[in-house]
Amino acid sequence: MRIALCTISFRHHLVSIGELARFARGHGFDGIELWGVHARNLGPGDHAEWLAAYGLHVPMLSDYLPLDAPPKTLTERTAELARLAGSWGAPRLRTFAGTKGSADASAEERAHVAARLRMAAGQLADHGLRLVVETHPGTLADTTDSLLDLLASVDHPNLRVNFDTLHVWEGGDDPLAAHARLSPHIDYYHLKNVRSRADLPVFEPANVYAAAGRREGMTALFEGALDYGTFLKTLPPQAEASLEWFGDASFAVLPTDLFRVRSATAGRHAASPRHAAR
Repeated sequence: MRIALCTISFRHHLVSIGELARFARGHGFDGIELWGVHARNLGPGDHAEWLAAYGLHVPMLSDYLPLDAPPKTLTERTAELARLAGSWGAPRLRTFAGTKGSADASAEERAHVAARLRMAAGQLADHGLRLVVETHPGTLADTTDSLLDLLASVDHPNLRVNFDTLHVWEGGDDPLAAHARLSPHIDYYHLKNVRSRADLPVFEPANVYAAAGRREGMTALFEGALDYGTFLKTLPPQAEASLEWFGDASFAVLPTDLFRVRSATAGRHAASPRHAAR
């Protein structure tokens, strides 16, 4: 299993990408998932080459395609992100399935989101990149049934799923059952946890992205309401995932979570190339 950290975990830190690379390498991460705004601010360049010198890669650029914008705007943004993904050697781009939950979206709105995702997926396929849509509240991927309907409507082999285990649970589905149903479409995983269902509002965007936002209720991966010890055992040997930590003390929590994930999955499948000799 290949595991990355996310630059979004350091959104309120004064830290360089070089410092994050040294931190990731020193603690045994396989890669760095790059937040789209960070990629845009770092600009184009031979980033994949210098990052590979650390034994790291960028598994995914995580951004938010403007599906409601005019087609020209969507095409331009997708092309910009494709160029940046190429600079970093990232094979996939993450986005959300619109800005309305499945219970609130009309049939016309669902059709619009599906058409725009199909357009973006086709454009990225021309660049050798995959488009992944994240399981997330407030979008058409907020429940397993809605997401499967959306995938069928888009009907494009280049559209895949970023399975965010916490958000699947937040939407009311059992993560194990949802994983079994979605497994043919899953291309990536986000792993995070929460103290209890009552604490889920800490992950609302207005709170998460605020420097003074509340962090109580965000927990280390194996200390929250979701049973990751069981869930991780269901993942395929080739799974790729990111530890998506939004709380405090990122430099302390992430290495501990990584160690515990490695321990929980040790011995059940082949190690990644970087860890095969450990």
